[in-house]
Amino acid sequence: METALSQLSERLNNRRFTVVNNTQGLSGAGTVFHYFVEEEAITSSYQGGRIRIGNQIGRVTGPDTIELLYQCLTTNGEILAGWSRGTVGADQAGRTTLHFVWGWLSGAVGGGESNYVELVD
Repeated sequence: METALSQLSERLNNRRFTVVNNTQGLSGAGTVFHYFVEEEAITSSYQGGRIRIGNQIGRVTGPDTIELLYQCLTTNGEILAGWSRGTVGADQAGRTTLHFVWGWLSGAVGGGESNYVELVD
């Protein structure tokens, strides 16, 4: 029997995502996120656009929800860190989507909302 955790893992594990909308944040259309899921644990790396290198660590919090901590080094040499809470879904084409509410913890102030869509080869 497939559980909610296995469904979420299937949607995220070893999948890549790009930004659809992130008006308040640093990541943009050139930023690619690559996620991995092992049981409840989530990790990812990201780079591109204004992000030289970044990574995330988090956990599954519900059937379609996750929470993450992230840190990055920008192309301007800034080190930034923050938090996010996300919802995992799907668009009409069947691609996985991510919607986040997020905020900065270090290096910047404020926060916002962002949307991502799976990159399909």
